Amino acid sequence: MNRSRFANTVSQPGCLVAAVVTMLAATPASATLPIQQWQSAGGARVLFVETHDLPMLDVAVDFPAGASRDTREKSGVASLTMRLMGLGVQGLMEEQISERFADVGAQPSGRFDADRAGFSLRTLSSAAQREQALDLMSRILQQPTFPQAILEREKARVLAGLRESDTKPETIADREFRRLIYGSHPYALRGSGEIDTVEKLTRADLEDFYRRYYVADAAVVSIIGDVTRDQARAIAEQLTGKLQKSRKPIPALPPVPALGAGQALKILHPATQAHIVIGQPGIRRKDPDYFPLWLGNHVLGGGGFSSRLSEEIRQKRGFAYSTYSYFNPLGQEGPFQIGLQTKKEQSEEALKVAREILAGFVADGPTQQELDNAKQNVIGGFPLRIDNNRKILDYLSIIGFYDLPLNYLDEFPAKIEAVTLAEVKDAWRRRIRPDRMATIVVGSLDTK
Repeated sequence: MNRSRFANTVSQPGCLVAAVVTMLAATPASATLPIQQWQSAGGARVLFVETHDLPMLDVAVDFPAGASRDTREKSGVASLTMRLMGLGVQGLMEEQISERFADVGAQPSGRFDADRAGFSLRTLSSAAQREQALDLMSRILQQPTFPQAILEREKARVLAGLRESDTKPETIADREFRRLIYGSHPYALRGSGEIDTVEKLTRADLEDFYRRYYVADAAVVSIIGDVTRDQARAIAEQLTGKLQKSRKPIPALPPVPALGAGQALKILHPATQAHIVIGQPGIRRKDPDYFPLWLGNHVLGGGGFSSRLSEEIRQKRGFAYSTYSYFNPLGQEGPFQIGLQTKKEQSEEALKVAREILAGFVADGPTQQELDNAKQNVIGGFPLRIDNNRKILDYLSIIGFYDLPLNYLDEFPAKIEAVTLAEVKDAWRRRIRPDRMATIVVGSLDTK
């Protein structure tokens, strides 16, 4: 099988979600494409949008099986379990799976982050092509075999990747940043695992993880495309009907404790540029302060070259080509993060400026003009965010997995428009603590 279809889609915790955060600030979907919802016989939540504009079907199935379900002793088991599910099923090995998907022009893929693991499929909606593609996907979800030889090969791939990535300043910065802001919380764990933990993982570990988290009553099935509701109902049953139900409820992740004090870590590295990351635990997906914090961040560093960070650090001082800030909302508090790269010789000054900009923004907030511009930019960009079924599928998956209202996308523009300057200032003053930030500098000239 072409392993890139499944194995190489695994990302670091938060990477995919960070990308989807931008996409989720999108256009109203349910007004013109009403979302239908039901529960499968096994307890899976199903969301469906029926549209016959194209002879295509897009399907995704997600589980609460992301990196945060690892333990420190078996870090990496979640990603390796998902990696191997697409590389061997009952009656078929990886090459046969790949060939059969290719025979009908179907495009399978996987996704993995701190909260979720899942598989997606794009296929033609005609019966022959659809049935073969869905049969393969149902086997991947319900009949993985975790072949020992492939496990050893994939472990070797992961270990080689870890040894290489652990020399890169951006990897070191991300790893240490998460360690500082999350401590013993599961969000501190790397999706790929660690060298010493991945080496010890066994086939039994993967089978145990699969049985625990890939269960019917925890699954979220998202469907959009050229099928009827009855066909969509049958598809959801086909993909989840043979999954076991959970033996005991999957526990919610523990709350993320706030940082009690600022922390800073400087790490020597031979890279020509210093990698700087500043941040703290941020917001949950259903956080009551989501909209004022998210919109305020568009002004601070999420709005591209027009943001304050870019204006002060890039354009006025030339410290960095790009700088950013973002919230990555998860089931619990995902990270709030500011990042930039700059020459080692000016890293201290760049860090000082970034901290000053953040402190000033928290103290005073945006101006009314900045807020109005941010609203116009976000709302005006909505029509560009729903131009294909795959984007809608991503929205459905997020709405289903995080139990958001079905009219979430309908309400998004109105909620953005309704945010006041006072609400932005209040939320940022209450939630963001410049004096309690974790700061990582990889590539510092010294470690003082």
